[in-house]
Amino acid sequence: MDQQVLEKRLEKIETKLSFLEDFLARLQDEVVVRNASLDKLSAEHSAMKAKLVQISQDLEEIPNRKPPHY
Repeated sequence: MDQQVLEKRLEKIETKLSFLEDFLARLQDEVVVRNASLDKLSAEHSAMKAKLVQISQDLEEIPNRKPPHY
């Protein structure tokens, strides 16, 4: 192959590599954002679960009797 053909092929490869590096960097940034969001949701879920357990235990402590106005 002559020198010009090789240079064009190399330029195409470098261009594709540049686009792939940019894509990978943007993808990594998005994954970091999603992981932060997932961590926040997981913490909120745990807090809600603990609150529901507490409410459930509090309800078990209330005796099953009619209120005084009956």
